[in-house]
Amino acid sequence: MSFGPPSAGFGPPPPAGPPAWTPPTETERALAEARARGDWPAYYDVLARTHLYYEMSREAYDAQPDRVHRVFIRDVRRGTRHWELFTDGMLPAPRPDMVYSRASLRWIADAWNPQCPPTLVINPGTPCELPLPYGPPGTTDWSRAAEHMGTPSPAMRLRALHVGGALHGSVAHGLACGALLCVSNGSLWNAPAWHGSGYDGERRRLREWWGITTRAEWQRHLRNLLAREASSSVWEFALSLRRTIARDFGGHVDTGYWREAVATVIRADSEGSTVITKDGVTKTDPRPASETEARIEGVQRLIGRITRYEARMRADGILDENRHVTSVEAWDLGRASKMARWGLGARFCTLAETESALVRAGRAATLTHRSWPDFSAGYILGRCLHFDEEEFGPWYQDMVTAHRILMSDPGSPWLNIPFR
Repeated sequence: MSFGPPSAGFGPPPPAGPPAWTPPTETERALAEARARGDWPAYYDVLARTHLYYEMSREAYDAQPDRVHRVFIRDVRRGTRHWELFTDGMLPAPRPDMVYSRASLRWIADAWNPQCPPTLVINPGTPCELPLPYGPPGTTDWSRAAEHMGTPSPAMRLRALHVGGALHGSVAHGLACGALLCVSNGSLWNAPAWHGSGYDGERRRLREWWGITTRAEWQRHLRNLLAREASSSVWEFALSLRRTIARDFGGHVDTGYWREAVATVIRADSEGSTVITKDGVTKTDPRPASETEARIEGVQRLIGRITRYEARMRADGILDENRHVTSVEAWDLGRASKMARWGLGARFCTLAETESALVRAGRAATLTHRSWPDFSAGYILGRCLHFDEEEFGPWYQDMVTAHRILMSDPGSPWLNIPFR
């Protein structure tokens, strides 16, 4: 396939900008370099492999979320209209009155209709700006390229925002707690000013995965995650008992002894006890023996799952030899790091609230985990206990790959931000 310049009818490209311009991400760098060379196939290839964002009407979407609500820009001086598209590094900080939707270059080509403006403008006002003619699918070089190049897919890679992103400090530490999922999804790990999958995509994510449709619901879920109360308390009970045994006996804990200790503690707890409350001394009733034995059996099965995951994690380099997972609170705190950003993308909170939650997530992580590898192991185990059912499928494998990237890439926050 041959490619020419975007269109001779749009005049010369805009000025290249000052030499000191720093591309926010590798995407804008690649676009600027291709544009400077006049290498349009390379430029279109970058566009086809990334997500593009366009302004949408929040009011219209909230009223009709099943429809597309694009905002086109009118040039008052020329009396013409165009459609502005942005890569994720060029988006402004989220505002309540301005929201964006995310799409692929192929979708943009297919979304043409006769009411659309004749021009698209990629990253207007920047050194990687490029106007493109907009017409029926397959009628322009870029739309034909989009047909052949497909659509973006989640890329397992570490991506950072080099302009406007947090790289050091307490906010960056909190952002790094969500880095496993960012690497897995190919999203910017250090962008507190989150747009994510767009306003509509973030609303859909929270609704479908969490049942969140209001600010109050988002606040409740975030509080539970920060308090480490969103996951099963049984997981942490089993692990905390092993921690106690390891501390008392100097390290290694035999699995059989761990199982017996679980049975002893649960049986003792089931016998009833005397507690002091604000109303005075109260005695709790013993639990039925059948209930107690069922609980013991359930926790002992959990111990089997935990030890099998740990064995696999040692084989895959997530855990060092003879090490074990100390806590799964990282699972809640890593999700809290993401929930803080998802809430902003869905406009359930402000940037200040997001940053405050990120700082709290980072601080809480240092109270229950010793290091980034320890945090990672806890997050991965919690994710697998929640989703994987010992299939060792994508819920596990994706995290193994993300862990390896974060423990080896020179730009990784886990190698550049002290855990404590």
